[in-house]
Amino acid sequence: MTQHQAKVLPRRADAAKDQTWDIEAIYAGTAAWEEASQGLPGKIAGLAEHAGKLGTPEGLLAYLNAADAVEVELAKVMNYASMGASVDGKDAEAAARRDRSVGLASQYSSTTAFARPELLALNEQQLRGWLDTPEFRDQQVRLSRILRNKPHVRSAEVEALLGAVQAPFASERGIHPALANMDLDFGKAGGQKVTQGNVDALTSSEDREVRREAWETYADAHLAAKHSQAAMYATNVRQNVFLARARHYPDAISASLAPDNIPTAVVTTLLDTYRRNTPIWHRYWNVRRAWLKLPELREYDVKAALVPRRHVSYGQAVDWIAGGMAPLGQDYVNEMVKGLTTERWVDYVENEGKRQGAYSTSGGMVKPFIFMTWNDTMFSYSTLAHEIGHSMHSWLSSFQKPFSIPRYTLFHAEVASNFNQAMSRKHLLRQAREAGDTEFEVQIIEEALSNFHRYFFIMPTLAAFELECYRRIEAGSSLSAPDMINLMADLLKEGYGDGVSMDHDRSGSLWMQFSTHLYANFYAYQYATGISAAHQLLEMFDRDPQTAQENYLRFLKSGGELDPIDALKEAGVDMLTPEPVEATFRTLEGYVDRLEELLQQRDQNQPKN
Repeated sequence: MTQHQAKVLPRRADAAKDQTWDIEAIYAGTAAWEEASQGLPGKIAGLAEHAGKLGTPEGLLAYLNAADAVEVELAKVMNYASMGASVDGKDAEAAARRDRSVGLASQYSSTTAFARPELLALNEQQLRGWLDTPEFRDQQVRLSRILRNKPHVRSAEVEALLGAVQAPFASERGIHPALANMDLDFGKAGGQKVTQGNVDALTSSEDREVRREAWETYADAHLAAKHSQAAMYATNVRQNVFLARARHYPDAISASLAPDNIPTAVVTTLLDTYRRNTPIWHRYWNVRRAWLKLPELREYDVKAALVPRRHVSYGQAVDWIAGGMAPLGQDYVNEMVKGLTTERWVDYVENEGKRQGAYSTSGGMVKPFIFMTWNDTMFSYSTLAHEIGHSMHSWLSSFQKPFSIPRYTLFHAEVASNFNQAMSRKHLLRQAREAGDTEFEVQIIEEALSNFHRYFFIMPTLAAFELECYRRIEAGSSLSAPDMINLMADLLKEGYGDGVSMDHDRSGSLWMQFSTHLYANFYAYQYATGISAAHQLLEMFDRDPQTAQENYLRFLKSGGELDPIDALKEAGVDMLTPEPVEATFRTLEGYVDRLEELLQQRDQNQPKN
């Protein structure tokens, strides 16, 4: 098979079982899922019987316990359906199950909409008195947060309406993946059809012409539908602005951050600190250009290999991650390795119809699961390290606490995932340097910088783009395709400086390629804050490993009991200051410094003509 010849992929039904996740732990099969999903509408409807009965501690507890039981089953139904659709996008029945589960979630939101207004109509002093009793011990955090958001909860009638619009308001979030994953034709590169599943591999090809073709045809396919995509995203922004105003928030970003008690200053501090430090990125692009011996660096060169890439098996990656996470203790490592192997938390097989991307999920209180596709590279290892950080976070917190205690937020989550990558990478770099394996050291640095590019370059850029889009709509302006392309290109230029030669429209199409991130409003910035907190924590392990381990494990085990800003403060990280972002730029600068040193060594050792 030639380098770019398409693989013949197995059907999902023929995929190696030991490389698939244990979805049967949720339901034994689709018949069991069907039985559970058919029973849910009645159970959800039954929750309406609690309306008007929350005025006593007994009545309130009865409702909360009943709602939790329904929500756990709903989470299982939704998780099973979503997982099934992820592994085979061509399975129409799986897609139908996913759509039905979304409808059930909408029914749940609408049916239970009475609860918050009724709860908040109670005498607050009396309610807080109930929270101090043993019976409400596991309800304290959740109910206290509901009280905190009291100014933004509307009447029962309005809440019911806002709950009912969730499904229709999600329509454009469903249309975009259908467009991107099924309808867009991405053309060919190197004679091979470009797909969502292989575009990253093709834009990382050793052949610069293949990289160029893949990057350009992928961007061009999105640009061909730019007006439709602009209309979809603008609709999403307007919907979120409407919901924010309906709940009396000053703006959409405040509405998005308020439930987790995150000040908007966290986002603005992140973006301001990022902009001040972009010269470090400019240095990296120049080093990369020199390493690749190119007259100019183009965007399709940012993933090109600096050294020959090594084959990395799944088993090798598990061993590397286990070694890297040893500072967290043997109990952590043992549980993690079981999840990665015998417990089948991970679906890493490549099969026909499997969607792109990677994620960790834990809905339904069964076990954590990881979705990804293994391609025998350092980048697969990096993805696995990231996702198992999420899964271990779930295992140590959500699965050890009653369902009534809030789950950790995305803001918490991205700290855990990025920390695992940082710790594993540190372990590998130490091994490479001790062995004098310069080529492997370069490959590890390249993996690190690829990860930083996504989470600490692309994500803050997307966050800045998103914030500006919302500000324009809130000011009464419009969002057209040219507007958004120009905005995206301008923001990318800030990060590229003179180090990358851009193709304006193709560069500016980047926002169209990140539907998952932009359609979940004010989502992308949390990847950048997560990697920032993780690297400040990493520095703490250098200074005082024992204290750092205790603080970090306490952070993981707390789950969502503390708001993310408070949980990180307890671990020694203050996200209201520039320091976590500065710490991450220190790490980035260290990688760039080392790459410059290795480049000089390489050039000195090359024979003169």
